[in-house]
Amino acid sequence: MKAEKNQKRVAFLQLFCIFFLLIAFVLTSSMILFMTYLTRSMEVNLSDANIRLAALVTFGNVFFLSLICATVDMWRRKLTVERPVRRIIEGAQKVMDGDFSTRIKQVRGAENGFNAIIDYFNRMVQELSGMETLRTDFIANVSHELKTPLAVIQNYGSLLQQPNLSEEERKDYARTVTSAAQRLASLITNILKLSKLENQQIYPATVKFDLSEQLCECLLGFEDAWEAKNLEIETEIEDGILVDSDPELLSLVWNNLFSNAIKFTEDGGTVGLKVYRDGSHAVVQVSDTGCGISPEVGAHIFEKFYQGDTSHATQGNGLGLALVKRVVDIIGGEISVSSVQGKGSTFTVKIKSTP
Repeated sequence: MKAEKNQKRVAFLQLFCIFFLLIAFVLTSSMILFMTYLTRSMEVNLSDANIRLAALVTFGNVFFLSLICATVDMWRRKLTVERPVRRIIEGAQKVMDGDFSTRIKQVRGAENGFNAIIDYFNRMVQELSGMETLRTDFIANVSHELKTPLAVIQNYGSLLQQPNLSEEERKDYARTVTSAAQRLASLITNILKLSKLENQQIYPATVKFDLSEQLCECLLGFEDAWEAKNLEIETEIEDGILVDSDPELLSLVWNNLFSNAIKFTEDGGTVGLKVYRDGSHAVVQVSDTGCGISPEVGAHIFEKFYQGDTSHATQGNGLGLALVKRVVDIIGGEISVSSVQGKGSTFTVKIKSTP
């Protein structure tokens, strides 16, 4: 505080000296010109005493005007510069202490630029607050998702230690433990992938490839799954659609969409795949005749850990569509969903195609 006061005093003295020299130069020049004109025009001989008195009066006026100007400018700076700067510093200190609810009020009469800085500061804190909320929710959700399969593994592991188990019970418990371990491994894998994508540690390796062929290969990878549920597969695939993109990242998109379509479609239902050109873009539509999505769920379907249908919660971890959305954003595409509850959903992905 003492150093700050000394700096203010030095700044005031510097400002005073500047105004003093400026006003002294102006008034002295004016006085010389006036006295010269008066002497020549009226031919009056001024005495040394009169000149000395005039000089003292002029110096007093210069000193007084300099003091007034410096004081006025000091208060001007205090109101238009120091006050907004002090508010910004105090707000930044609160944010550094972890208070993301801090907002700085606009300063009336502040110099140009300070209110703009305050506005951008408030926007930045608002974004940081949202990111902090997402981070907290993410950690809470990860903890919950990790605890569930771990609890299953622990409980069924304890049951497996019982000596009087039948062979059928032992196999059933072992399958449950294996399923929980696979879910846990899938969760950790998806968390790592999503973390790398969001931190831009994965960069698209762009190559030209046949999108139609890739989609067919990905769909055939789920043949056992759709045959187990006796699903009908309807395809409408335009041949020879080429894209410049990352095939590995895109396969992640198709695998998640196909997996969800099969998972949410009841036995005997239908899963559809449609691929076609639309101008300079390739459009991929994955549809199903499953339970559908309500508008409320659809608004959050691409958020991390969000699961609209809790009846299928044990089959996923709510990260699949978040991964899909992030990949589509990275490659510069678009994704949307249309759905009718009880009739099914259609996910549409649009990416640039190559002639």
